[in-house]
Amino acid sequence: MVKHIVTFKLLGSNEERRAVAEKFKAALLELPAKIDVLDYMEVGINDNPNEDWDVVLTAIVKRMEDVAVYANHPAHVAAAGLLAGHKEARACVDYYFE
Repeated sequence: MVKHIVTFKLLGSNEERRAVAEKFKAALLELPAKIDVLDYMEVGINDNPNEDWDVVLTAIVKRMEDVAVYANHPAHVAAAGLLAGHKEARACVDYYFE
């Protein structure tokens, strides 16, 4: 199994970042029903005002190749598009686990 963990730092005021994060979260949580290779999706929005990153997602797929299938799926591309013009930074780690 592979965990795909991504965190995002967004642009804008606290209120603007939160609104974008909420829309993004809702779209991401719909993906397991739309993308066959996606076994699990969890999305968290940062509630700690002392931290700089806004959103983290954890997705689980069976194989590393499935990360690309998920990333290129039209439903994922549409969800990621919600961050257009709002994303300051992105960091990602993909790793095998048991």
